[in-house]
Parts: sequence; C-alpha cells; structure tokens
Amino acid sequence: MPEFVVIAPDKFKGSLSAAEVAAALAEGIASLAPDLPLRLAPIADGGDGTVAAALAAGYAEVGLEASGPTGVRRATRYARDGDRAVIELACVCGLELLPDGLEPLASSTFGVGEVIRHAVEHGVRRIVLGLGGSASTDGGAGMMQALGARLTGQDGAELPLGGGALLGLAAVELSAVWELLAGVELVVASDVQNPLLGAQGAVAVFGPQKGAAGADLVLLEAGLARWAELVGGDPGLPGAGAAGGAGYAAAAILGAELRSGIDLVLDLLGLRPALSAARLVITGEGRLDQQSLAGKGPIGIARVAAASGVPVVAVAGINLLRAEDLAGTGISAVYTLAELEPDPRRSMAGAAELLSRVGARVAVDLLGRPETSQ
Repeated sequence: MPEFVVIAPDKFKGSLSAAEVAAALAEGIASLAPDLPLRLAPIADGGDGTVAAALAAGYAEVGLEASGPTGVRRATRYARDGDRAVIELACVCGLELLPDGLEPLASSTFGVGEVIRHAVEHGVRRIVLGLGGSASTDGGAGMMQALGARLTGQDGAELPLGGGALLGLAAVELSAVWELLAGVELVVASDVQNPLLGAQGAVAVFGPQKGAAGADLVLLEAGLARWAELVGGDPGLPGAGAAGGAGYAAAAILGAELRSGIDLVLDLLGLRPALSAARLVITGEGRLDQQSLAGKGPIGIARVAAASGVPVVAVAGINLLRAEDLAGTGISAVYTLAELEPDPRRSMAGAAELLSRVGARVAVDLLGRPETSQ
C-alpha cells in the first residue's frame, strides 16, 4: 500500500489560507506519524486562492499595481511559469477589497484587464483566468476597456466604468483588444454554471451579495442585456454569469474556453497522479454545504481520488451536508472544527490549533497511529 498522504484543502474563508490549513493538518498528523510522507497541495477552484495555489506549486510571483474594483490603485500579483500565467480576478477586483462598503453600480473589472495586459505585454501567451469573488456586475466590460475596447454612449463619449452605465451603451469597438491578444490562449476557471441573464443569471443570483437591490437589480440586468445585444456571442452559455458576467466577455470576445475551476487547477498543479496513488487524501473547506456539491474544490478532489479507490476524508469548520448528500462524492467522513469548538468566533480565531488537533485525530482513526507517539 502506498505510504504517503495528500493534504489538499481549499481555504477556510475569513480564517486561514489553503496553505495554512494544509500546514496545520500536517502538523497534527506529523505529531503522531513523523515518519509518514505528506504531500501538501493547497487548492482553489478558480476564485480567491487560485494564484496562491499556483505559487505553492512552483510558479513565480509577478507583482504589479492595478485598479481595484472602484478604481483605487492597489498592489496585486499573478503567477507565471514560462509563457503561462495564472491570473485571479479576486486578487484585484474582489468583493473583499471593498472594506468601506459595496458599490454595485460603480464597481468594475477594469483592474483584471490591466493585469492581463501586463502579462501579455511581458510575453505571456497562455493565460488561466480564475473567476470568482468579484465585486462587480459589469459583464466584463471594464476588463475589455482595460484591454483597449472603446465603449461609447449616444454622445460618442467613453462610457464610465461599472455595470450601472451599460444601459447607456451605444457602440462597442473591439479591434484593439483582438490585436493585443492575437495568439494568446485564454482559459477561464470558474465554479459556477449560471448564464449571463435571467432568473439564474449574474444579477439575479449574485447581485444581492454585491449590494444590489430593487431598482439597482433592474438597471444592472438591463445593462447586461444591452451589452450582450451589442457584443453578440451566447449569453446563455453555462458559466457566462461568472464574476458578474466576466465569463461572458471572456468567451464571447476573447474566445476563451470555460472550464470547471477545480478540474483546471488539478491540471495546473499536476495533482491527479498523486490523488490516484495516495494511501489517504484529506481535503476540505471552511463550510461544507449544498454549494460545495456544485463543483467546489473539495468535491472535485474527492471524486478524482475515489475513482482510483483512494479513501478521502474532509475537514470543515462546519458541515451542513447529510450523509445522503455526500453519497457518491467519495468522501467517507467529515471532521469539523465545530465539534471541538462550537463557538464560531473562537473556532475561526483558533482554527490553526483546532486543525492540528483534527490532523492528530485522523492519524489515530485512519492511519492506525496510537494516541501518543512512541
């Protein structure tokens, strides 16, 4: 039997990064099984943490300055390996970068377009773009503007940034975008299948969490419909609604392939062979719930490992899934921090220590190690 364990968790949002979660679990296992080889492989599913996962896998960090969701300049980064780059929308235009309040009409994806431009102008020819955690609902229009698109209103003036301005769009000129990205391959990593428009679209499903309500929702939906009318493509494409519609622009204008975020990250990290040959795989995220079943990282990890008969356990802050929900996912057991510390605030504050205790518990329960090291 193979004698190594893969530890491949996603982040515990608001508490620990995926790398910190993996390290804490490894510490607990090593306390009782110091001789057991461990492979730490922090993951992400296209949202925040995707660049960190690439860096953990050996990519080089590239730092730069770009526009945040409301235009404030900020330091950001992407990961690069040769002519391939991993870029994460959440790093520069993410919802968590609005500490002073949400701006549903004015927030844009302009900054991620600046990051893409920087990468291309410095020789990158293959880009993996992680979509998730966005602050905006602009259909990717800001991203296109940063790449050279001209979006103009009835008066011929350049349209302001943000989804709230799109209803006034009269013309779109994209030739500069296509010239800049000629010969560049773009693949989008996303964990959502929503279309751009409608009851399951970017506005209806994700708009409220970005601060949109009432008339704002109506305005944003109408603006995206106008954007799609002028751009063309397929607004009904599964994943077009990702990141406030940025998935739509990537596919319709840049010809990007939209792929499951976790599947793409597994390929980037070269993790599939290890998942298929390990003695045990440990995955997890801060909260296991129904959304986890819709393509989130831990479920993707579990399915790959279980397909080769490798046992998988998950670790979570809290688990809202029933045994029947987990049937068929490959996850045989779930360990939660809530079992050790039921108070959510104390659990989040002490997550590293709690995860170390969980790691030790896994060593006893599943790796046959005694309660105390010999």
